[in-house]
Amino acid sequence: MPTATPPARALHLASHDTAGIVALADKYLTPNYKNAPIVFVRGEGPWNIAEDGKRYLDFSAGVAVNALGHGHPDLVAALQAQVALLIHQSNYWHNAHAAPLAQNLCDRFEQATGGVKARAFFCNSGAEGTEATVKLARRYHAKTLGKPRPGIITMQGSFHGRTYAAMTATAQPKYQDGFEPLVPGFKYAKFGNLASIEALIDDQTGAVMLEVVQGEGGVCVPPAGFFRDLRKLCDDRGLLLLLDEVQTGLGRTGTFFAFEQEGIVPDILWLAKALGGGVPVGAMLAREPVAQALVAGCHATTFGANALATLAGRVTLAVMDRDGLVEHSRDVGAFLLQRLHQEFDGRPYTVDVRGRGLMVGVAIQGDPKAVVEAARARGLLVSVAGANVLRLTPPLIVDRDHCDFAARTLREAADDVLAP
Repeated sequence: MPTATPPARALHLASHDTAGIVALADKYLTPNYKNAPIVFVRGEGPWNIAEDGKRYLDFSAGVAVNALGHGHPDLVAALQAQVALLIHQSNYWHNAHAAPLAQNLCDRFEQATGGVKARAFFCNSGAEGTEATVKLARRYHAKTLGKPRPGIITMQGSFHGRTYAAMTATAQPKYQDGFEPLVPGFKYAKFGNLASIEALIDDQTGAVMLEVVQGEGGVCVPPAGFFRDLRKLCDDRGLLLLLDEVQTGLGRTGTFFAFEQEGIVPDILWLAKALGGGVPVGAMLAREPVAQALVAGCHATTFGANALATLAGRVTLAVMDRDGLVEHSRDVGAFLLQRLHQEFDGRPYTVDVRGRGLMVGVAIQGDPKAVVEAARARGLLVSVAGANVLRLTPPLIVDRDHCDFAARTLREAADDVLAP
């Protein structure tokens, strides 16, 4: 009797070429993505390899997700072993990895804040972290303090996810259009403008929510002293300070948490993207006693904190520590920013070059999507942020040669599209 072909092997044998995959996508997937006509089949470190064999230097990293690059041997080996043991069970029980990962993150929070203790809640994504944060902030005022203050002030140009509360918190009309009515209780201030925030506070306001550096809004860096003043304002008015570190956290900006560079302590923050090295996992960290408002049964998620995802988080953090990737992000990021200044300063289409660590952007006059396409044709992957910003968020493992290639190639692509 012939041996049956294993399902994975059968799927590989039945794979389509690029044109076939694109045709299937056009026929069967909802049309909410404008995918480039490329099928990636493999990754090696900071490189993506397409079905046709072409190699691309990945300075998007799955939108700041693949912190360790692609195919990192430590992560691959750990995940392969864990899959054979246990992938998922419900939160009715413990597994071997969720609590140790929580300890790791809470210890880092305590170290970064000079001794402030926190607790962790695990979820699947940044948007789920936003939802958990909104619920916790409102429940803390309503139940712990006994005075409901459901209002939350967020920032124009922000991005907090696509679920309903997260989309409402995201103060960009293009993401909200056609999905009304939105979740009530949100107001929008100007990022980096304390007076704008203060003007919106009333007796229903309970929290201020914002990113440390706005990502989708255009890699917008706050003015010096803004966060210290905001922390004082929140303390004076009895407001919680909620920090979205989904994109900025985990070493992306040159410190483990981006808020460390601002000299403040948040009440709640949430992480995702890079935490699992590509495996979906998010974490909300809340200081005591705010965290105590999440009592048994009031919030949950089926897949959050499963063994595979939390192991991925543990391995990612261990590799980051062993290889000094946070410090590497700061140092190589400074080099990347310098090279981008060298390439783009003085070009007729350049507006600004800005960023922190390995989260940088080049603001231009002209069509950024056309520049992204031109860069891709030259073997470089970057993304668009805001209306006019070329965003670079490479894996934290990139070196100076990679950064040199990226800066030069992106400028050449911009010249192709924008230079008179």
